[in-house]
Amino acid sequence: MASRPPMIRGVPPVYIPMVDLRSQYLDIRDEVLAAFDEALTGMQLNLGPNVQAFEQEWAEFCQAGHAIGVGNGTEALHLLLRAHGIGPGDEVITASFTFIATIEAIVQLGAKPILVDIDPRTFCISPERVAEAITGDTRAVMAVHLYGHPADMDALADVIGDRDIKLFEDAAQAHGARYRGRRTGSLADGAAFSFYLSKNLAAYGEGGAITTDDDSVDDVLRHLRVHGSLEKYVHRYVGYNSRLDELQAAVLRIKLRRLEAWNQARRAHANRYTEALSGLGDLQLPVEEEWAEHVYHMYTVRTPRRDDLAAAFADAGIGNAVHYRVPCHLQKALAECGYREGSLPETERAAHEVLSLPMFPELTDAQIDRVCEVVWEALA
Repeated sequence: MASRPPMIRGVPPVYIPMVDLRSQYLDIRDEVLAAFDEALTGMQLNLGPNVQAFEQEWAEFCQAGHAIGVGNGTEALHLLLRAHGIGPGDEVITASFTFIATIEAIVQLGAKPILVDIDPRTFCISPERVAEAITGDTRAVMAVHLYGHPADMDALADVIGDRDIKLFEDAAQAHGARYRGRRTGSLADGAAFSFYLSKNLAAYGEGGAITTDDDSVDDVLRHLRVHGSLEKYVHRYVGYNSRLDELQAAVLRIKLRRLEAWNQARRAHANRYTEALSGLGDLQLPVEEEWAEHVYHMYTVRTPRRDDLAAAFADAGIGNAVHYRVPCHLQKALAECGYREGSLPETERAAHEVLSLPMFPELTDAQIDRVCEVVWEALA
């Protein structure tokens, strides 16, 4: 058990952001601007050379057969389900404790989201609750790798067994995480990624990708993202306009070369937080199961005194966030799903207790120590 960290006295408060996008940009600015100039000089902007190269590089990184770049993470989820034929009357089981995009993709296809509770240790979907929720109408299970910790994919596969139920990954928060040595993006029938600007691998705007080992699904997705067409003015499907942008792909290629190092920096920061905060009252720290490699998209603690801690951070000029204050099953937008308060007790308990601390690769030891000082002052 670590002792209380030393206090930093006589140092004026300095704002510590939840995420610092500017410092990372300054490190790679020259490379980014050169890549932009090259792309804009070549003017191959419609699924151009950077998109094609990034798709290959991302597939290799994820240990997947194919990667298909799309407009954003929500569309990645939607198109993944659509490519597997999910539609009206189909039930898709997923977690309520996630960003609403996971459920939007299901609803927008006319399918029915079946929301289940989480494992309170990892915040990921509970295989036991999934087993209870399967019916004759279940067509898929969407596992969300929340905060950077992978869901227990083998346990979910065992629950599905030999039934005709697809298993998917919402890997939007878990770029580079590993499950039993394998990368997210290679653990199921397909995976959806977001490259939103605050992700571990982030574009400077929007971007997304789908990974799959299925050649036929890859073919369908490449049609769907371009109005159902691979040949100009010849349309196999009614599709979408969801292409990964060439400039965003250029950024992602530059950042992908650094992702492993950045994830290791996040893991080192998480270890420093954990060492400094272990044994502090009712504060529960993130866990890393023995079969997982967490990439700490968020370093999320939980305490019944969450709001007191958030107030202390606000007074000290320290960024923080609640992911997610209102779980999806209690959102007004999903009222027709029929859930009510008390339906998913572990999810609701987490929603009242979680708080994410500053986390980004460029975070300094001094910043972490200052955050931990404020936590001790608020909760000791």
